[in-house]
Amino acid sequence: MSSVESHQEQVTQLDPSPSPNSCSSFELIDMDAGSLYEPVSPHWFYCKIIDSKETWIPFNSEDSQQLEEAYGSGKDCNGRVVPTDGGRYDVHLGERMRYAVYWDELASEVRRCTWFYKGDKDNKYVPYAESFSQVLEETYMLAVTLDEWKKKLESPNREIIILHNPKLMVHYQPVAGSDEWGSTPTEQGRPRTVKRGVENISVDIHCGEPLQIDHLVFVVHGIGPACDLRFRSIVQCVNDFRSVSLNMLQTHFKRAQENQQIGRVEFLPVNWHSPLHSTGVDVDLQRITLPSINRLRHFTNDTILDVFFYNSPTYCQTIVDTVASEMNRIYTLFLQRNPDFKGGVSIAGHSLGSLILFDILTNQKDSLGDIDSEKDSPDIVMDQGDAPTLEEDLKKLQLSEFFSIFEKEKVDKEALALCTDKDLQEMGIPLGPRKKILNYFRTRKNSKGIDRSSPQSASGANMCNIPKEAEFCSSADGAGSDAYLDVGIGQVSVKYPRLIYKPEIFFAFGSPIGMFLTVRGLKRIDPNYKFPTCKGFFNIYHPFDPVAYRIEPMVVPGVEFEPMLIPHHKGRKRMHLELREGLTRMSMDLKNNLLGSLRMAWKSFTRAQYPALQASETAEEAEAEPESSSEEPSDVTTEETSVAVKEEEPPINVGMLNGGQRIDYVLQEKPIESFNEYLFALQSHLCYWESEDTVLLVLKEIYQTQGIFLDQPLQ
Repeated sequence: MSSVESHQEQVTQLDPSPSPNSCSSFELIDMDAGSLYEPVSPHWFYCKIIDSKETWIPFNSEDSQQLEEAYGSGKDCNGRVVPTDGGRYDVHLGERMRYAVYWDELASEVRRCTWFYKGDKDNKYVPYAESFSQVLEETYMLAVTLDEWKKKLESPNREIIILHNPKLMVHYQPVAGSDEWGSTPTEQGRPRTVKRGVENISVDIHCGEPLQIDHLVFVVHGIGPACDLRFRSIVQCVNDFRSVSLNMLQTHFKRAQENQQIGRVEFLPVNWHSPLHSTGVDVDLQRITLPSINRLRHFTNDTILDVFFYNSPTYCQTIVDTVASEMNRIYTLFLQRNPDFKGGVSIAGHSLGSLILFDILTNQKDSLGDIDSEKDSPDIVMDQGDAPTLEEDLKKLQLSEFFSIFEKEKVDKEALALCTDKDLQEMGIPLGPRKKILNYFRTRKNSKGIDRSSPQSASGANMCNIPKEAEFCSSADGAGSDAYLDVGIGQVSVKYPRLIYKPEIFFAFGSPIGMFLTVRGLKRIDPNYKFPTCKGFFNIYHPFDPVAYRIEPMVVPGVEFEPMLIPHHKGRKRMHLELREGLTRMSMDLKNNLLGSLRMAWKSFTRAQYPALQASETAEEAEAEPESSSEEPSDVTTEETSVAVKEEEPPINVGMLNGGQRIDYVLQEKPIESFNEYLFALQSHLCYWESEDTVLLVLKEIYQTQGIFLDQPLQ
């Protein structure tokens, strides 16, 4: 039989039109049709609510592959957790839910997707449920294998799907009211396209992020819950910032990536607005808010009042505690999830968030060095919110064993300042410790609000207390003895918490730090001052940002100089800026040439023409012409030289706040923004999240600390 069958197959292959009665011909057709079927490749999606509408977003290719491997491993999916999105989200496979790791966010549904249909109002495809996708796949397999199409299916929602052929599959929604008499739904209404496999739909699937994390950056938002003109949260804006950074690494650090020297920088958001407004203050505000212009008043209460909250001792304490504790919590959790992380940490703040970070950094203490300095200069600490407790004071005096006595007698710092020698003796404290305690608290009490006899030493500039800088700076300005009054800088009296790490760089975006310091009464920052625990500080702003202020003029108040211009990420300056500079240079040249011509004409008109002196004047003109011709170019040359000197000015000493480097960095405005500064003012304050120039500067400064530089330096 086998020889007969093989012979029939050979005949069938030779005969282009086999007989319909031949069984072997039908077997061949079935075999060929069955060989056309290939199992569909699944891809994993998650659902996000965007603008009150469900949107299905694909995982990147690496995450989807990890989820599929975990799904197909044969193990029980219940309890399986797969980290995705660079470790910022965890997918609980059994629940089919996706949870944020570092911040609070609503959990989103996860789905293993194979079949899709086009949505109602847009061209985005929506995946079918996993169970119904499996039914569709089985029906498709039978249709391909048996070559029997026009298959009709009914979904759990009583929707009709018809498989006409592999290229044409449609989805009909039931028309409202068509089922009133119990009739079955029909293919009425507008048909929707049905697609099989993610490769047949138009969707962007990213490759994924590098596993290696080189640096961690915490990003603190400004006022209000929304961080851009699209009213997106800090989490969404930082997602954009992170995406831009990944693109910049591929384009400007390509050589380092190819040599596997770098991975990526992780940016994590820090939210303080929600904890602040969950204290019940919104209810209190609502009781006193007028009913008119309701939306505007709600916006004011929810956004603008954050500035006033920060200037309130009660709510300022809540804000700084939230920011510091959140950064410490996230840092600890990050190290637990990334035990091999050896990189550094930096912090970035936008708008009011930068001021919060500035105040926290100025009140940090660098291990034991600051404690010794405070012991030598105890009169500097009291005006700061970071006032030591009684236990800490006794520890500085090496008298910790007497704290239990004061605690038993319910004596705090205020009560102790009122105690006499007799009171301490009755408590059973020996003579030596009594004298130490009385002298210490008497010195601190008298140091408040009195004149300083001499300016603070430059070595004290490293202290983390801004009032000391204010005093030193006032004396440096040459003011009289009244300038030494310790008025502080207007900081509210709060206790600033400590960070459990030392930030390497502090980036401020659109920051009002300079304005707040000036309003607080600080006229000048000592050039020797630097953050106790942070080496770098970059004040980055857009030229039209209405909230941003400079820092460098407070360090060098007597010198006028421009901020550092941030290069365009594609190199050179923007075209309209180069054109503007070219026109300015051209007008300067025309002006110089015109002045030279007028000078020559004026000399020729004012020269007296006497016949008797004509011959001698001719000789004098011959001598004067070389002189004038040599003088005029010298004028132009002098002006050109001055311009060249101006362009090549020596580096300006802007102090140690950024380790001796420049502090203020300004972005280049876009051509359309230069037409009307006021029109783009608000947008310029919110432009940093998607600014390639800002992100590239941040990456450049971070990787420079690791000895890694751009492929090509930007001009």
